[in-house]
Amino acid sequence: MSVLPILAIVGPPNVGKSTLFNVLTRSRDALVADFPGVTRDRQYGVGRVGTRPYRVVDTGGFTGERTGLLQLMTDSAARAVSEADAVLFLVDAKAGLTPADEDVAEYLRRLRKPTFLVVNKAEGLGSGIAAADFGKLGIADPTAISALHNQGIRGLLEKVLATQPELIDPTEQPSEERPEPWVAVVGRPNVGKSTLVNRLVGEDRVLTSDQPGTTRDSIHIPFVTNGHTYTLIDTAGIRRRRLVTEPIEKFSVLKTLQAIDTAHVVILVVDAQHGISDQDTHLVGHVLEAGRGLVVAVNKCDGLDAQTRSAVKSEIERKLPFLSFVPFRYISAKNGTGLSELLATVGEVHASVTCQIPTPVATRVLQDAIATNQPPLAHGRRIKLRFAHQGGHNPPRIIIHGNQVDAVPESYRRYLAKAYRTALNLVGTPLVVEFRGNTNPYAGRVNPLSDRQIEKRRRIMRYAKK
Repeated sequence: MSVLPILAIVGPPNVGKSTLFNVLTRSRDALVADFPGVTRDRQYGVGRVGTRPYRVVDTGGFTGERTGLLQLMTDSAARAVSEADAVLFLVDAKAGLTPADEDVAEYLRRLRKPTFLVVNKAEGLGSGIAAADFGKLGIADPTAISALHNQGIRGLLEKVLATQPELIDPTEQPSEERPEPWVAVVGRPNVGKSTLVNRLVGEDRVLTSDQPGTTRDSIHIPFVTNGHTYTLIDTAGIRRRRLVTEPIEKFSVLKTLQAIDTAHVVILVVDAQHGISDQDTHLVGHVLEAGRGLVVAVNKCDGLDAQTRSAVKSEIERKLPFLSFVPFRYISAKNGTGLSELLATVGEVHASVTCQIPTPVATRVLQDAIATNQPPLAHGRRIKLRFAHQGGHNPPRIIIHGNQVDAVPESYRRYLAKAYRTALNLVGTPLVVEFRGNTNPYAGRVNPLSDRQIEKRRRIMRYAKK
């Protein structure tokens, strides 16, 4: 099996690493803002130049700080460098050589990784002029680019990939197909989302701290466990709209909502010690409106006695009575309790979201439901529902054909949805039931008779009168 070369983008804060990442992956996956410290976790993406695919890793800025969150950001960037096949060391042509640049260069020299000095923000400057200030770093043949204006990018990639071996299996191409479950982990700030992701992956993949808002971007993390492949999406916590004032937090909220839209299954993490908030119900509403599968993970259940757990469960059922089809799992992300059951449930929900329903099965479930409880009368006539078929998945969509379908009440629609959910054992997924009326295929068609046919009919009518 071939492995794509991994290119890690490193450098001091605010030199344009996330902008370059978006250019290399032709995406907007990484948040970009005109102040340092926006990127904190490693962000992975796939790109291609010509016929050569590659993987890119965006990192937080290397800083001289060795305490708190800044130290975690530096450690995460260092981990990305250790994984990489080549390092793109990004510096700022407009800012010139800085002590932070020298610190990063010294660190990279010790690792002896293939390192390419990339002079960013060099629009309007020649390569020699842009790179002149950085000769002291001791990295030969710097490349001048402008990530913002997409200048010099192809030449940079061709230079970097020329040092990497060709793919052993040329059929392994970056694909937009997603057969494995994409699972978005969402919730309010500081409920343990990143801790849960790290526990599932089995390493400190994303930053965690007691400070709310540590995660800003939506981080995609592929991993394999027990022979099953998943892609986890760690997201920023969502607070009430009136509390969101910083522009970067507004972008983080948008990235979280986008992660929900692109996932198959969403894990809503709630804090057992604080219960369900209005913000949690709003998140649930967005997940169901997007038609995504849902699992509620009640975190921080370690240390709770049976009575407290029962009270927490009763409160959740009282505040979320419309989630009778959604499974709840009680876990401790910190201690790893209940995580195997959580992943098994995610697999069940993914199977329900993406299920394929044969037309005979869909029709048989409809007929059994009608036999148990017939549709009501409409205008003195019984509504007739004849057959059903699947109209899509993620979420499953059932199309039912019949007469007077416009008169089907909402209560009967809910009854049919519950019947399909029970008969097909659908777990944790919304179910869409649509009705379509039967139409006359010849309605509106004009088939004029010829003069000869008209005369023949007249003769027949005259003969009949005799």
